[in-house]
Amino acid sequence: MGFDADICAVAGKILDADRVAVISHIDADGITSEAILAQAISRASIPLETVFVRQLEPLSMRHVPDDDSLKVFIDLGAGQQNLLEEHGLGERDVAIIDHHVRQDTETPYLQLNALDHGHEKLSAAGLGYLVAKAMDDANTDLAKLAVVGNVGDMMAREHCGLVGPARRIVDDGVACGEIEAIEKDLNCYGISTRPLHVCLSYNDDPHIPGLSNSSDGSLRFLKNLRTVELRHPDGRWRVWEELEFEEKRTIMSALVQQLIAHDEPVDRLFGESYLFPSEPAQTPLRNASEYATLLNACGRWARAPVGGAVCRGDRGVGYREAESMLRHHRSIIRDLVSYIDDTGVVELSHLQHVHVGQKFPDTIVGIGAGIALSKLNWQKPILIMCYLPDDPELVKASMRTNERMVARGIDLQQALLVASGEVGGAGGGHKIAAGAFIPREAEKEFAYRVNELLKQQCP
Repeated sequence: MGFDADICAVAGKILDADRVAVISHIDADGITSEAILAQAISRASIPLETVFVRQLEPLSMRHVPDDDSLKVFIDLGAGQQNLLEEHGLGERDVAIIDHHVRQDTETPYLQLNALDHGHEKLSAAGLGYLVAKAMDDANTDLAKLAVVGNVGDMMAREHCGLVGPARRIVDDGVACGEIEAIEKDLNCYGISTRPLHVCLSYNDDPHIPGLSNSSDGSLRFLKNLRTVELRHPDGRWRVWEELEFEEKRTIMSALVQQLIAHDEPVDRLFGESYLFPSEPAQTPLRNASEYATLLNACGRWARAPVGGAVCRGDRGVGYREAESMLRHHRSIIRDLVSYIDDTGVVELSHLQHVHVGQKFPDTIVGIGAGIALSKLNWQKPILIMCYLPDDPELVKASMRTNERMVARGIDLQQALLVASGEVGGAGGGHKIAAGAFIPREAEKEFAYRVNELLKQQCP
């Protein structure tokens, strides 16, 4: 079937169900996916239950309702169809909405998979939204959540903005007044909440010599511009979103000159940003990337339902708890990055890796890897391994790279899929970010094998 036919088939199966159970992942993409489907199903007056799982494996299958409901797996399931089969779920019991590499089985489960149709830059939330829209055109108000999920799953990184079906979802959100899409905006995280100099100092894509990883350097740079006021009259730091057009143009022009002076490309300085006019200014809910971080914080610290409540509009108790999770999340991430800085990494020819043991939870090591990479050798992907408190026999491996290396041919998903399989583990993800679970005794062999595979991809 074609893409639209697959969307309609899943939407139709949900609408025909007497009751539905949605099983989703705990990251921003999974949380927004759950919120989109849950709201669409509830609006159709279909009884609903939702479940979040950190990963789909034998132990987590006990959380899947053992009843006659239609089980809709979203942001997972494509690569674990054998597990569904082993669990006794038949073709009529399941619908899968995913954007990960599929592992087919004899049971022909109904599946909507972005990769089947060549859409590599469309997340599960985007797919979930298209299903919701096929269920009822009135669900276009959920486009905002789909954009958060797409951005949170790094679907906008390669092209500095969403493309293809994901970009058309933006158009839906703009049309109903939920989204403001700003072309050629500053491609930087924190444009709604961070002081200008802090925002610039955290930018690693592109790396701006003298500014990236240096808040002092960024502050000096901005002060030298003189025409841009950095503080409000009350002393509060201004954020990028508050600046007037001419102020933004002045800073952008100076940043371009800074990059050119250091022979750095300027194309990735500009990106499309997605703001939400109905959300309060200077809060994490104001733009897609910071909203996604808030949801990631909830999921990584076992509060995915809190993130789901925020997606449904909770701006009271749920949102305050989410903000608390975000502060805690950022604190632990800072500790992790500091640990990597202090400990250092082991450098191989095409890889740098570090083992954090049990010092940090497995749910955040991937995020820490991405931040640490900005301070290390960007030409070598980073691999972080850690132990799992609930399974002493396994090691979690998380990898991150950047768009420059992906453009050169690096594919972390493929490397981890092969290397983990060879040592009796399992892995997957995306070209720019991937993860795996491997036997504890295979750590060293695994790291060297990943290095070999990366060398083959990018000699």
